[in-house]
Amino acid sequence: MILKNWQLKAKPPLETVNALGQSLNISSELATMLVQRGIDTFEAAKSFFRPNLAEIHDPFLMKDMGKAVARLEKAINFKEKIMVFGDYDVDGTTSVSLMYDFLSKIHSDLIYYVPDRYIEGYGISKLGIDTAHEGGISLIIALDCGIKSIDKIAYANSLKIDFIICDHHNPGSEVPAAVAVLDPKQIDCPYPFKELTGCGVGFKLLQAYSIKNNLDVSLLNDYLDFVVTSISCDIVPIVGENRILSYYGLKKINENPRTSLKVLKEAASVRGEMTIENVVFGFGPRINAAGRIAHAKKAIELMLETDEDQAKAFVAGINQNNTDRKKIDESISAEAISMIENNDWLLNEAKSTVLFSKDWHKGVVGIVASRCIEKYYRPTIILTESNGKATGSARSVAGFDLYDAIDACSDLIEQWGGHMHAAGMTLTLENVIPFQKKFDKIVSERITAEQQIQTINIDLEVDLSMIDFKFFGILKQMAPFGPMNMQPVFCSKGVHIVRNSLMKMKEKHLKFQVADPETGVTFPAIGFGMVDSFYEKLNTSKTCDICYTLDINEFRDQKNLQLMLKDVKF
Repeated sequence: MILKNWQLKAKPPLETVNALGQSLNISSELATMLVQRGIDTFEAAKSFFRPNLAEIHDPFLMKDMGKAVARLEKAINFKEKIMVFGDYDVDGTTSVSLMYDFLSKIHSDLIYYVPDRYIEGYGISKLGIDTAHEGGISLIIALDCGIKSIDKIAYANSLKIDFIICDHHNPGSEVPAAVAVLDPKQIDCPYPFKELTGCGVGFKLLQAYSIKNNLDVSLLNDYLDFVVTSISCDIVPIVGENRILSYYGLKKINENPRTSLKVLKEAASVRGEMTIENVVFGFGPRINAAGRIAHAKKAIELMLETDEDQAKAFVAGINQNNTDRKKIDESISAEAISMIENNDWLLNEAKSTVLFSKDWHKGVVGIVASRCIEKYYRPTIILTESNGKATGSARSVAGFDLYDAIDACSDLIEQWGGHMHAAGMTLTLENVIPFQKKFDKIVSERITAEQQIQTINIDLEVDLSMIDFKFFGILKQMAPFGPMNMQPVFCSKGVHIVRNSLMKMKEKHLKFQVADPETGVTFPAIGFGMVDSFYEKLNTSKTCDICYTLDINEFRDQKNLQLMLKDVKF
């Protein structure tokens, strides 16, 4: 069990809280949470609670957008052959689905291409460019990849194939010599919002094309379900433009879902409305499983499918991929944890985890890295052998810049890319051990004591007696929740454990009743995966401190509020 630090957010100025509470006619607790999130005026609150598509940014503010639109116009006007190229994860496949579906309505000579994870690896591939060359393709639109593909773009240029890059990863010191490079993270890009997904950048290109060619821009709203799926699963901040796109994307999924996502929702057994969390855990693993176990083109075939029976057939295949993926990642996770437990340096001295096995499945190494972080909470890289090289995925802990740490080891790496909290890389087999040592040295020098302890950020300490459906209803309006606008977390101290209410669910999960010590108000509390950590202690204690989020349970037309536990202290 990882010990967790409870960090109560600082209380904002009382006069600001009171003024906002009065202007919105809400409680001081709710006003406090809004001010903590930077929403401190009536106008800011209005924009927050009522997202407006009219407030998304002008796409032509993005560097190279004019060049990108001009090149796309030329290809369409002169009936050139276009390839839509994307990565094999959720962001990449939703990007390809969005771009391909939109362009297919106005241009007939179009194909899409997703690299094989095992044969070609991440990003722009030589095989993909050769396929384009053999097929007479003169323009490739690359989505969710390409910002570091200097040599591949140079190779395409030598074959007279142009590239438009739509990426959102951190660029290197050199940018590829493409016709246009759309990436708001470029230092000299004036676009005001830097946290778009690859699918979001593709959406902005189509928005710009529609504006320039007098097309009905509102038709793009039908693709916001793809955009919110990418935003959810790529774990980007849900603020600013992403919040607006997510809000309307979820609205599309819930009110008028496309066939593929309707069938995916049924397969994920999601009841009620889709939320960001439901998309992450319901859609994400299934879409990703196609590229992890088989080929990501299956996910794109599903997302483009309009016949419900055919969509169900695609989902059945992807569900089987996901089942296979679960078995593989559970097996490899157990093996990885065993390697750590049996290595004294890794277990007791290292500040990071870097593991390699030539037999591990390349498609699940990112998941295994996350599993290791759940147990040991430190920056983690899981590597396996592919095409004679060590390749894998990295995941970080909150606040630690993984990308910069990997960059500091660039002399030992052939290729890498990613974000602050997640990355992928390839290196030679002989460099695995030197990399493991150097990476740990870099992490040891840079990681702070606070970053080595998992912190639960708590919005407010509250009495259980103040929780009711009205309170919960206003909390729901603060959604969609995600990074930088997380679901509110509360703590309540000294709550009574209702005698004889404690039970195990499927031997892994906890359920029990807690009561307010003053009023006796009770709520059910659910703790997923918490049996090993807390069952015995709860069974022998009368009171405890809990931190939790609020949820609603619907059963036989009855609705009840319940507390979703994040941690328990005694």
